[in-house]
Amino acid sequence: MKYMMLVYTDETIWTENEREACFSESVALTHELHGKGQYLTASPLHPVATATSVRVREGRRLVTDGPFAETAEQLGGFYLIDATNLDEAIAIAARIPGAKKGTIEVRPVYELPGLPRLN
Repeated sequence: MKYMMLVYTDETIWTENEREACFSESVALTHELHGKGQYLTASPLHPVATATSVRVREGRRLVTDGPFAETAEQLGGFYLIDATNLDEAIAIAARIPGAKKGTIEVRPVYELPGLPRLN
């Protein structure tokens, strides 16, 4: 089963050295997951200040700068993995470096029929 892991942290609490170490650890984890056939994709996101939110209300597109909601933690990145079950996905989530200072949200991916397949 595929699981999306959303990495939430307060982006202001990371020093530049900590951020670089986090990126290095993340790359190492993705290589390990790839070797086990569990890695599908992963990436950090640019800071929340670069976010744009899009809504459609009554047929009109509304575009606003910034994230969808004001929160203490911001969505900072994601992993998409293949795991046997939720317990295995949780074990992997606990190894994501962002978990040291933030939260990893683990959610099963709904496999919608007719979507293009990931390579």
